[in-house]
Amino acid sequence: MNDSSAIPKPDDDPAFDSGPSAAPTPQVCEITDHVVEVISDSGEGAQKCGQSFASIAAKMGHGIWTVEIIPAEIEPPARSIEGASGNRIRVGSFHVTNGGDEADLVIAFNEQVLLGRVRAGALKPDCIILLENKWRHHQDPAIVAAYTSTYQKLVADGYRVYEIPMEQVCLQFTSNPQRGKNMFVLGMLNRLYDQNLELAREQVAFTFRSKSADIVNRNVQLLEAGYQWVGDNLDLRFHIPGAAREQVQIVVSGNTSLALGIMASGMEICAMYPITPATSASHYLSEVFENVGGMVHQAEDEIAACAFAIGSSYAGKCAVTITSGPGMALKQELIGLATMAEIPLVIINVQRGGPSTGLPTKVEQGDLMQAIFGNHGDAPRVVLAAATIEDCFYLPITARKISETFNMPVVLLTDANLATAQQPFPRPKIRKEWFAAPIDQSPIPEGEAPYDWDRISGLHRRFTPGQPGGMHTLTGLAHDRKSRVAYDPTTNEEGIRARSLKLAAFQKTLNCPEAFGDPQGDLLVVGWGSTKGVIEEAVEQVRAEGRQVAALHLTYLQPMPSGIGEILKRYRMVMTVEMNWGDRLDDELIDSENRRYSSLAWLLRGRYLVDVDCWSEVQGQPLKPRSVAEAIRNKLSRG
Repeated sequence: MNDSSAIPKPDDDPAFDSGPSAAPTPQVCEITDHVVEVISDSGEGAQKCGQSFASIAAKMGHGIWTVEIIPAEIEPPARSIEGASGNRIRVGSFHVTNGGDEADLVIAFNEQVLLGRVRAGALKPDCIILLENKWRHHQDPAIVAAYTSTYQKLVADGYRVYEIPMEQVCLQFTSNPQRGKNMFVLGMLNRLYDQNLELAREQVAFTFRSKSADIVNRNVQLLEAGYQWVGDNLDLRFHIPGAAREQVQIVVSGNTSLALGIMASGMEICAMYPITPATSASHYLSEVFENVGGMVHQAEDEIAACAFAIGSSYAGKCAVTITSGPGMALKQELIGLATMAEIPLVIINVQRGGPSTGLPTKVEQGDLMQAIFGNHGDAPRVVLAAATIEDCFYLPITARKISETFNMPVVLLTDANLATAQQPFPRPKIRKEWFAAPIDQSPIPEGEAPYDWDRISGLHRRFTPGQPGGMHTLTGLAHDRKSRVAYDPTTNEEGIRARSLKLAAFQKTLNCPEAFGDPQGDLLVVGWGSTKGVIEEAVEQVRAEGRQVAALHLTYLQPMPSGIGEILKRYRMVMTVEMNWGDRLDDELIDSENRRYSSLAWLLRGRYLVDVDCWSEVQGQPLKPRSVAEAIRNKLSRG
């Protein structure tokens, strides 16, 4: 627990706006971690402020994890409860793997976006709130009334509200505070959390590196003004011990990490159509891909993007297409073509809430079944899921190797939580073996067929256009070994068997993951994707209470490695934790006969014939360790 009892309560006088005339004596609280939120209307730069604060913290040796707060609308009305835009930053003295529980400190540019976070349950009961006070003096009486009543309610509810004259101070340095207030707030955060001011100056210069020197200097002045204002007016200070890094670290978002991984994999073509929350990965690629010989193709729609990628792969390389759930649905017919024609293809699905347009800017894990079974007919493909920002870098490399080795589609799942989150990890050292070998253009021996399926593994040599002796007709129809259309029962079954055997051959190469926690005991919690850090933190909390609990996190979901069934049997109970829907037995209509289980629970129950329970939450926001820990305790108490 963080000891914040020494922090003084703010003056409840509504007239407070700039603090006492004499600089207060700060009381520094030593803490191990804090959750900070910066929230504003869209376009006011709160996300940039939060990302910059996190980057500085990482350079000081702190663990960080950021979560973007994104409104559902592209440009919601100003001062709307639903329009909160910003960033959540968890900073710790240890390796941080998730966004944590409720916020300890919030800086809000207006009271309405703050209300949105209060109603979302995102703030601790005694959260410190630093609130822009310009609205108390606004010319519109309705705005003044809304601000005043909200302020009074927040104070009455126990929040520790400090009114800050952000715009008033910023006007000394810029005629448009809406464009500079975020750097003033960054300076405030730097002073509040004992950050190195010179590192902050360097971060501001980097953030505005493409702008003029005047703009950079103005933003540095705003940074310094926020830093100074806190020193002159607030006695709040927090110190989180940092640690020296043994390795050089990089701090990037999951989508940027994906783009870097695509380049490191040796894939040279990315075909895409813009879709939230995947677009920023291809945007980053479009800026830098040509520097390593790659190309981003923006097609007219998701179907065309997938077709372009398949055509590029057919020419001898392996291409990637990046999308989200709705785009994944549109690509399914083309993924079936890649399966039937046995053409390498990597599909990255950055999951969001659904169905239909659903929650475009919010997180969910609703596409697992679609990724595995979404196609018509028998269309096996490998499905793996990233759990960390670092995974987002390395798994595209792995996906390309699998796809080219087995001549089949590979689906890599990430989600909106990973897409926008930032986390430091050791800077990768490029390895030669990551890259694809040159296209094999050696002559095809006489009599060798384009689909000479191996009897045991289903594998065959890949033919490429222009290869001497390799001419054949490519088809999406059922075909024989020579790629001739064939409808007879024996040939159709032979092709299906061979394509399925490739999954079995790949499965034999996989190592079983190890359980985190007790090697046997009362409960095993199984997860996949971005929930790993949350689940393991929750398991640690419950283990500290003396319970025998463990976590198992799966990267490979289709096929699953050998040995998982044996791990499940070592625990009295098994439960999945996911961000897709599972019916709750306390709902009046739900019983053991009609209950819908969450996705991974279905898969584990079906494959291993184990009574796997499930707990899920689909609120459009990342899971919190406290919620998962409570779910674990409830399961243990019922079991």
